[in-house]
Amino acid sequence: MAPDDPTDTPTHDTEAARQEGAEMGRSWLQVAVVATFATLLLALGLLQATGVIDLFAPIAGAETTQWLVFVVLAVVVAVVGAWSWKTA
Repeated sequence: MAPDDPTDTPTHDTEAARQEGAEMGRSWLQVAVVATFATLLLALGLLQATGVIDLFAPIAGAETTQWLVFVVLAVVVAVVGAWSWKTA
């Protein structure tokens, strides 16, 4: 934990409490957005794997190319997640 982490010391100032609340809200929002996109990507991957949908057919003809697009999207979500947790 960082020394200025909101959970380290109690807050006695109203303005400091407001700033800490805003910081924690932004952190939770970042985590929620990444979790939502990761869940959506997982659902799309499972639907793609079972053959229920053929999502990337318009941009990628072969099955291997479709999975490559899916892997690129997964890497993008992982990078955004890492950035989100680093800045949180």
